[in-house]
Amino acid sequence: MSRLKTTIVTIDTVENLNIVKFNFNDTILTMMSLDLSSEIKVGVKVYISFKPTHVSIAKNFNGIVSYSNQIKTTIKDIDDGTLLSSIKLEVDNTIIESIITSESSKKMDLKIGDNVTALIKASEISIQGIIE
Repeated sequence: MSRLKTTIVTIDTVENLNIVKFNFNDTILTMMSLDLSSEIKVGVKVYISFKPTHVSIAKNFNGIVSYSNQIKTTIKDIDDGTLLSSIKLEVDNTIIESIITSESSKKMDLKIGDNVTALIKASEISIQGIIE
């Protein structure tokens, strides 16, 4: 599970659907949620998290996709297994893990030091806790 330290910058609500935006080192990340604790308010610092299997990787990306969260990262480590590859990505001294198929890793010719974009759907992010 990847975990990022963020600050809530906006919360938009319609009926019981919430779109929450976070500031992570000047990158805005978005979460879609049905329920929010009353403690979750603009300005509150929180940890957000997401599973490595929910992090896609784009190399030489320059297009428009529906992923709300696009984080520019650098590959720090690659562990190619028989079926799956664990790719460690670094952004602002924070590690994000992506698990993709080994076939995709090889097809993309991923290498340590490559600049890539981590893509995460808003529905895959959750708040793990408030930072005291």
